[in-house]
Amino acid sequence: MLLLAFETSAKAASVALFDGETLLGESYQNTGLTHSQTLLVMSQDLLSQCGKAPADVEAVAVANGPGSFTGVRIGVAAAKGFAWGRDIPCYGVSTLEAMALGLGAFDGIVCPVMDARRSQVYNALFEASENKLCRIAPDRAISLADLGAELKNAEKPIFLVGDGSKLCYDTLKDMVCGLVMPAESRLHQRAVGVGLLALQKIAAGEAGDGNALAPNYLRLSQAERERLERENT
Repeated sequence: MLLLAFETSAKAASVALFDGETLLGESYQNTGLTHSQTLLVMSQDLLSQCGKAPADVEAVAVANGPGSFTGVRIGVAAAKGFAWGRDIPCYGVSTLEAMALGLGAFDGIVCPVMDARRSQVYNALFEASENKLCRIAPDRAISLADLGAELKNAEKPIFLVGDGSKLCYDTLKDMVCGLVMPAESRLHQRAVGVGLLALQKIAAGEAGDGNALAPNYLRLSQAERERLERENT
């Protein structure tokens, strides 16, 4: 199965193309241009460089949150549009789980972190052992203080991943032993992790219903929070 995967949940955008479990290619851009400017161009170029056409793609995957509200919206809309036009399956995956899977196999705790502002990070926790990930905390928005309290008694190395890694490391390194910063090349969210997680869903027999796919923001936008505050005053 030829699978095209999108990642637009943060500043960087990336696209990956898989033929079954074989990664044919990946395009990554962290230039500050908007995802609406780059994503479809990157997809077209990647397909062309791999000797494929849009009509060859048999499934699409996207990180549908959490993350930047605008970025997640753009990625989900692009994936749904691509899938709808070709009547192919469309898989939404957790940004955080895709980050953990894309980091690679380590023995320890994998801690994806994205800067969610307002003194919070988007986070989940996974235990990595024998090339497998086991989720031990759900996707959530959590304060760094609360995350540190959870991690401070961990008896295994804690591998950070995501664009909030440096913030988390700098804030918690004196409280939490065993924090491991990723290399710059492994730090950011990437479409390869999205594709790997979607392939697990495909292998498990999930249908990939693009009509039901929606962004998972985990919390209200600023505009929605302000509206609720006005209504409650």
